[in-house]
Amino acid sequence: MSPVVELVEHAPAVSVPVPEAIGRALAAGDIVDAAPDPYTPGRWSLRAGSTVGAVTVTAPGTDEPFTVRVTPKVPIARLFFLLGYSLDPKGNWRDGEVAVTEHRDLLPALAHAMERQVDRALRQGLLQGYRATEESALVVRGRIREAEQIRRRFGAALPVEVAYDEFTTDIAENRILRTAVDRLLRLPGVPREVRRKLLHQRSRLADVTVIVRGRQLPAWQPTRLNSRYHHALHLAHAVLDGSSAEHAPGELRIDGFLFDMNKLFEDFVTVALCEAFAGSGHVARLQDPHHLDDASAIRMKPDFVLYGPDRVPCAVVDAKYKAEKRGGYPDADLYQMLAYCTALGLREGHLVYAKGNASHAAHRVRHAGIVIHQHALDLDQEPAGLMADIAKVAGRLTPAWASGTASV
Repeated sequence: MSPVVELVEHAPAVSVPVPEAIGRALAAGDIVDAAPDPYTPGRWSLRAGSTVGAVTVTAPGTDEPFTVRVTPKVPIARLFFLLGYSLDPKGNWRDGEVAVTEHRDLLPALAHAMERQVDRALRQGLLQGYRATEESALVVRGRIREAEQIRRRFGAALPVEVAYDEFTTDIAENRILRTAVDRLLRLPGVPREVRRKLLHQRSRLADVTVIVRGRQLPAWQPTRLNSRYHHALHLAHAVLDGSSAEHAPGELRIDGFLFDMNKLFEDFVTVALCEAFAGSGHVARLQDPHHLDDASAIRMKPDFVLYGPDRVPCAVVDAKYKAEKRGGYPDADLYQMLAYCTALGLREGHLVYAKGNASHAAHRVRHAGIVIHQHALDLDQEPAGLMADIAKVAGRLTPAWASGTASV
């Protein structure tokens, strides 16, 4: 059995025996913090940050692959609620929708959830649609591409360059599902029973083209006709986005699946706040670009800026996936928010953290009159409690509106 190192997100570093080539590969990547153990030759100190998941590293000269698994601090079911809500806030992503609680590790739970969603999507058969096709043919079908015929055939009658719309199952939606299923099947750590079910789903998609790795995913639009595919497609995008750990520099190979908890938390907070203000007359913008200075040389992009009906900024929020330490939250976060408030002309700013000892704290900046609020969300609680906390944060962004007709 290949060596496996189990780490926990943001836990203290552990010293483990690691081959030199694999240790250097881990140190050069963004998977874990890795450094040679100064006291014991042949061992490396490994510490997980906010990236969770699993990777397998294979290097020349090593007898077997080396696997690193990073377990998130939040329960798997909560992580999937955050992920699902961020992808599709209108969908039902409660614990019962994807039965992942039986899995302790991220990859098995993700593979299980993906298989269930694909099975639901394909239960009524594969979706069909029209796909624009251009090809060389011996018979005329659709319209002749005259310019291509002249450029490529130099006046010859056959073959004919034609373009037509083909009614087929080989459409964008099915291609994305097929590619995500294939991707999971190539990853180590998928349980045998889940792998068997994924193979069944792949057989249902056997006539669908797999998207070549590195190419952009085809665009699809949510409609009434493909509504049964929506959950599966959103999750497939997450699978394919998180598979970026696979690469092969020279003879070294790193293959795995990773989630950045910083981005996941930021996506959840900003999407939830957008939903809270839907229909209120306010406009929310994510990663809204602004400049700190008059010369527009210092660029800044707050996570969330709320504009009032008059299109003037009325609130700014930054999400920070950090747990409060004994000395409090980092001062640098306060300085950053002070810069946001100053540039946007706001009297208040809001920092939202993943967890803390208090639900809310406020700091008034001397000589500026700016108040910076710090909010803490407990991710261990049930979804209903978490969404209630988000509603409280939304209420503090625009107190006058929240005390009136707000419904968050």
